[in-house]
Amino acid sequence: MTDTTDTIFGKIIDGDIPCHKVYEDKHVFAFLDVGPLSTGHTLVIPKQRVAQLHDLADEAAAAIGRVLPRLCRAVLSATGATAYNVLQNNGSAAHQAVFHVHFHIIPKFEDAGLDIVWNAGSLDNDSGAKLAALIRSTLDSDNG
Repeated sequence: MTDTTDTIFGKIIDGDIPCHKVYEDKHVFAFLDVGPLSTGHTLVIPKQRVAQLHDLADEAAAAIGRVLPRLCRAVLSATGATAYNVLQNNGSAAHQAVFHVHFHIIPKFEDAGLDIVWNAGSLDNDSGAKLAALIRSTLDSDNG
C-alpha cells in the first residue's frame, strides 16, 4: 500500500488546505473540485490514505459505497442536473493525477461535464470463458 499522507487530499483531510466540504463522516470526506468539469463536480475520498482502489480496506470501501449514492442524489438535486458520471482512476496510465483514492461525481449538462470516447473492442466466447474462470479463481483465493 502506498502512503498518501503528503497528497493534496491528505492535506485537505488534515485541514491544512481549505475546501468547500459537502460531507464528512468517520471514513469519508467529500468536497467540491476546484477545477470542475461542470457545476457541482464533487470529489469523494476515503480518509484512509491509499493511492488505488484495490488497496482500500473493506471498511473504507463499504463506507464509500454507502454514501456515494446519497451524494449523487444531493449533487443532482442541488444542480438540477439529470445525468452524471462517477469516475475513478487507478494509476498514472489510467489518468490518475492525485495518488489518493478518489471518486468524481460529475454532473452532465448540455455544454459541460465529462466527455469520453469509448473505443470498444470485442470478446469472443472462448476467451471470455477462460478470462472469467481466471478472475473467479483469483477472487476465490483473495483473502481480503
